[in-house]
Amino acid sequence: MSRRKKKFACGHSGYGRECHRCEQSYAVREQKKKEKNAWQETFCHDPIDLSSLPRNVVLKARQIIQNIQNHTSYTNFRGKRLRHDRFIISIPVTRNYRLICRDYGSFVAPEAVVSHEDYNVCKPGS
Repeated sequence: MSRRKKKFACGHSGYGRECHRCEQSYAVREQKKKEKNAWQETFCHDPIDLSSLPRNVVLKARQIIQNIQNHTSYTNFRGKRLRHDRFIISIPVTRNYRLICRDYGSFVAPEAVVSHEDYNVCKPGS
């Protein structure tokens, strides 16, 4: 008994009822879509908006924010107070991003993560 190849509607040819190549690429697309949705859902738990930042910056910023909320000193992360406003603290997240926090005396609250370029152009917190 000889089996002949079929031509599927997608243009591929093969044996069987459906095109396995298209099924596999569809499954990969669905998996990527699930991963992206799961990543997007993690932003609802953040105290500040981190959604426009690269993944590595988001992960590092979340780690720093969590430690600061657990009353770890900002100096452990090489954070410094700004000269023009001593209540604003700048903490380097990566080489290109800074976490801006405000000192309220008894606690330090994160306000934003800005790029180093934006950080240098204007005075953060004002």
